[in-house]
Amino acid sequence: MLFTKNKPIDEVLKSLGEEKNIFLLACDGCAEACGTGGREGLSRMKVELAKAGKNVSAACLVDFLCNKVLVMTRLSRETENIRKSDSILVLTCGIGVQAVSKVVGKVVHPADDTVSLGGLQGLWPSDERCDACGQCVLDYTGGICPVTSCAKGLLNGPCGGAEDGKCEVDREKDCGWQLIYERLEKSGRLANLKKVYAPRDHSKMLPSKELRESSFYDLEQ
Repeated sequence: MLFTKNKPIDEVLKSLGEEKNIFLLACDGCAEACGTGGREGLSRMKVELAKAGKNVSAACLVDFLCNKVLVMTRLSRETENIRKSDSILVLTCGIGVQAVSKVVGKVVHPADDTVSLGGLQGLWPSDERCDACGQCVLDYTGGICPVTSCAKGLLNGPCGGAEDGKCEVDREKDCGWQLIYERLEKSGRLANLKKVYAPRDHSKMLPSKELRESSFYDLEQ
């Protein structure tokens, strides 16, 4: 499974900005087990958003947000609620956020960070990947992970070797930052690219002492 932890609420609210009507979407799989998704996660987030003066236009649970077919099927019943919302706040791992971003025509914000527990992360039926970096930036990059979609894991735009929208490392592969640019352009959020991110803090990938001592982490592995 992928282990998630809630982002600080101030960080979540900053990403929402002036957006007022928020559609809440939570994973009822791995994130539910971690207490960051599921009904528990939805309930807590509703309270926090209400305190901040936000309106939860609707809330929805999906068994596994990493499954795009399942996401599309479930959200087809929420078309009107999604249309009326300014954005979607997703309580799930990085894979789930990417999957949702790919199938809905709305701005998607991550509410959680994904932390590495080592070992197997489980299986999902598509090509989205999460590096469990502990500092999810999918809000900034339009729901496309720069760490896994860019061969060099760059956080601030493409390298000088990208050519005709293709990766310098593999000319058969689309440049991750070209895909990010196109996604942000489509959603009218190119201004995101003016933000400069500091180098990755790799210590955030590591599980905390409390997590290492919990049942989620098997020290005998």
